[in-house]
Parts: sequence; structure tokens; C-alpha cells
Amino acid sequence: MSRRRQIYEGKAKILYEGPEPGTIIQYFKDDATAFNALKKGTIQGKGVINNRISEYVFTRLNHIGVPNHFIRRLNMREQLVRQVEIIPIEVVVRNVAAGSISKRLGIPEGEMLPHTLIEYYYKDDALGDPMIAEEHIACFGWATNEEMQDISSMAIRVNDFMCGMFAAINIRLVDFKLEFGRIWDGDYSRVILADEISPDGCRLWDMTTGEKLDKDRFRRDLGGEEEAYQEVARRLGLLQDESGPTEVFDLSKHRKLRGK
Repeated sequence: MSRRRQIYEGKAKILYEGPEPGTIIQYFKDDATAFNALKKGTIQGKGVINNRISEYVFTRLNHIGVPNHFIRRLNMREQLVRQVEIIPIEVVVRNVAAGSISKRLGIPEGEMLPHTLIEYYYKDDALGDPMIAEEHIACFGWATNEEMQDISSMAIRVNDFMCGMFAAINIRLVDFKLEFGRIWDGDYSRVILADEISPDGCRLWDMTTGEKLDKDRFRRDLGGEEEAYQEVARRLGLLQDESGPTEVFDLSKHRKLRGK
């Protein structure tokens, strides 16, 4: 078998040349980073879990008509996706105050926002992914007005769907990050959803206990990262639930059982 050509390596994934023109193989790593890679570590098995969760979410989004880059999962850590021209904007959708918005505006963490809020950040690690306005996007030509209309419309639709999906398994979708890319047909392009959707890029809180089931456990040195990611996958039906379907997830109890 010939060695695959690596195209790009990011903080959480490696991209390889796909088997067919216009495709990419996306490999999910166990590496974990926070605060623009100032904090680094490893969450054992994270890549496997994120691959499964992202496959599940993108497949369901495709079923409701949200166009995305996912084609199929190849193995435990890899999936085949369509090659896109990534738009250099991170789209953050917020339902509950948490993280940077609480720090910036002094809003208590956990406070419900009056309505869903969409924020935009310029994708540049060296600059710390600064927050930007739609005027910046238009001024510097990062996306057209029509593309931004498609992006905001898709972001709201994804939020509506995922809020219901997670609420059904007793998880509150606090906020999440999306990325979009262009696919080309001659001189014509259209925007589709890209990257991944997983606990790496979502804040997910247990609706009963308030336990964090996402990368904030790594960011804030809370421990139990592996168990939290696995719990999300279990509730989505992607892993066998050894604890039983009606038991409320309790990380402190779980760690005591494991002698931690």
C-alpha cells in the first residue's frame, strides 16, 4: 500500500489526501489543546469517540437537508470527507452564557441568553482567533454577503436540531463552534458545513446535575475527560451503556468507583 500524502495537521486532526479527487481523509487524534494551544495534553480515546459522534451528527444533519462534507466513516479514527475551501471564520452559536462571553460581558455562567446569539471569530491561531463583526468579514472579503446569509441560516438550523437532539438525552447544548467551506463547480461555489461536531467544540451540560460533558473538563482541570466524552457517546447510542439507561451520570461517583 502506498503511503498517504499528509495535507495538513491541526490541533485535533490530521488531513490526508483522499482516494478520489475532491476527497480528504480526516484522522481524529487524542491530542487535546486549550487557550489557543497554550495548554496541551491527551484525552485517551478522544479521537475514536469524536469520530463516531461527528459521524452521527453530520449524518443526521444531512437527513434534514443541511449540506455538509461528510461522506462515510472509514474506521475507528478516520472518515472520508469532501474537500472544501475552508472559510477562515469560526462561527460560535450560544444559547447559555459560558466561557468567553461570561468573562467579556460579566454575565454569570449558566444564565440563559434572551435569544440564540451568533458570534464570528477570525481563524488565526497566531492572533488568538479574535472576535470579528460581519463588517470585518465583508471589508476583508473573507465571505460574501450571500455566503454569510447561508452560514447564519445553517447555524440556526443546526442549533435548533442539536438542541432537541441533546435535550432528548438529558443534555443541555450551551454553545458550540461550526466551520464552513466552499465547494466549487466550475466558477460557481456553494457553502457547506465542514470540520467536526463533537464534545471538543461543544459545551454540553447534564440537565439534571449540571456536570460538564465536554472539553471544559480539560480546560479547567476538572478530570474525568474520558468518562465525559464516553457518556455523550453512550447517550447517543454509540457505545454500550454499562450503567443502565436511566442512571444519572455522576462523574465524582464514577471516579470513586474507579479508585480515582
